[in-house]
Amino acid sequence: MPHKITLTGSATGPLREYDRYVAFDMREKGSPSAPKGLKKSTFISYTVFVTKKAFNKTGLTKKSIMHEKILIQGEPTLDIPIDECPGEVGVICFQITVLPNKNDKEKNESEAKEAPVQEKKVQPKPKNLPNQPKGTQDLVSFDDIIVPEAFLNTRPNPEKTQKVIDFVKRTGRLDEPLTIEKGSNVLKDGYRRYVVAKTVKMDKVPVTYEYQKQMK
Repeated sequence: MPHKITLTGSATGPLREYDRYVAFDMREKGSPSAPKGLKKSTFISYTVFVTKKAFNKTGLTKKSIMHEKILIQGEPTLDIPIDECPGEVGVICFQITVLPNKNDKEKNESEAKEAPVQEKKVQPKPKNLPNQPKGTQDLVSFDDIIVPEAFLNTRPNPEKTQKVIDFVKRTGRLDEPLTIEKGSNVLKDGYRRYVVAKTVKMDKVPVTYEYQKQMK
């Protein structure tokens, strides 16, 4: 099974355009401590390769990619010509996501704290979504869901996964909604159903939201 890699940060160099893809450089700091006797890692540089179609979906531009914080999910590669890959490691990008700006997040948290107490207790009413599993609060584009590295490193039971696939083929829907974090769309529960949705190529998937705990 190919090794998966996840990067977060901003581009450290200008966007470079090729025929069907674009490339840019990123870097991440190594572990703060290394096993005794081994040299500590400092920074590792990466060159990320992403298709123009996937890049255009993010709304990023040559200028904004230098300032926006992004999340990259992909796998390392050694098959890129060295003149196109100045980074120490090349990364084939499967999914690129623009992360919320820190200032925007602080503003939203501040507004949430100032809201009346009774408004905080109001839970959004589930939408009327026919032919969806019980508990579904919304339908979200499959491509918008961010899968944590911990899930990507697991492999759901094939027999149970096949049962869900058969259920989808019979009913045209998943048996249960996926659980994602409100706002960030990070998958919290339901990786098996995520894999099934990917297998049967679902454009939208049913979800229920998990809300971030507010700091007191």
